[in-house]
Amino acid sequence: MNEAMKKARDIITGYSGRPVRIMEVCGTHTHEIFRLGIRKLVPENVEIISGPGCPVCVTAVGFIDEACWLALEKDCVICTFGDLIKVPGTKLSLAGARAMGAAIKPVYSPLDAVEIAGQTPDRQVVFLAVGFETTTPSACLAVKKARELGLENFSVLTANKTMPNAYKALVGSADAFIYPGHVNAITGNAVCRQLCEEQGVSGVVAGFTASELLTALATAIRLLEKGEPFFRNCYPRVVKDEGNPGAIKLMNEVMEPCDSEWRGLGLIPMSGMKLREEFAPYDARLKFSMPKIEGKPNPACRCGEVLQGKCRPSDCKVFGKVCTPLHPVGACMVSDEGACSAYYQYAGLV
Repeated sequence: MNEAMKKARDIITGYSGRPVRIMEVCGTHTHEIFRLGIRKLVPENVEIISGPGCPVCVTAVGFIDEACWLALEKDCVICTFGDLIKVPGTKLSLAGARAMGAAIKPVYSPLDAVEIAGQTPDRQVVFLAVGFETTTPSACLAVKKARELGLENFSVLTANKTMPNAYKALVGSADAFIYPGHVNAITGNAVCRQLCEEQGVSGVVAGFTASELLTALATAIRLLEKGEPFFRNCYPRVVKDEGNPGAIKLMNEVMEPCDSEWRGLGLIPMSGMKLREEFAPYDARLKFSMPKIEGKPNPACRCGEVLQGKCRPSDCKVFGKVCTPLHPVGACMVSDEGACSAYYQYAGLV
């Protein structure tokens, strides 16, 4: 352990101030903090809670129902990231739809879905576009590529989300946020600074190595002791104040803000992204005249409360019993970035 890591560790373990809650708003942070044993370092008066930083976890039940409708009622080939396949909808998951004969294809990139559309001109291909600012640019590239190729059998079902208004919806849930470094690498730091200056919301941007996470957590704890709102970028080697102008320009060219439903957080105004009017032919909801579909989450599942930091996964009655990675009841147990998955996988480290 180098000197900087040792100093950060000493700050964390030596904290003896008032009880504080620190929310990491990133699924990868959730798992790394467990895996690296950082949770074992924090004293009892520091509580680390998980927020809505897993894109699969925050995707609403109704979106899964929409995807199943496209697969079963419209005979579309559904292309999706693998984690989404096992997420339960109201009655079916995509895995369940596949068992009924639907064509569900896992892909590594939205461009893979464009390639599949080019190879199967007799089938309609729909890519399920989920994720935050980190993955939205690749979905935009896919739409532009499909238009360039003149593909009329490709479209996207969007559930893309942006973090700024989610942070605002979570104000009061924690004393400080650990902001996701990969998101800030795209968006820059302006929103986080504004939240600090205008609403007194504290937070630090963190990377993903042991050193970076320890530094971010120690910085948050040290500044919380001072009792004044703060913002610090603890991931300067990757995150710049201006973010990634090229990615931002691409997103703004293809998509525009819209209201979006978040699991647990409900409808957050202007927190989603949809295709602009000029790209409407690639919007699956419009293309297939989709009826309004409202999903109903399983009442036994407490994923929504977990995503708000209102309870721990282990507080849920079905956690680890009825709900396991093999038989998930909720999205937070499905995704590799989900809080329930982390608690289940690293149970011995809680």
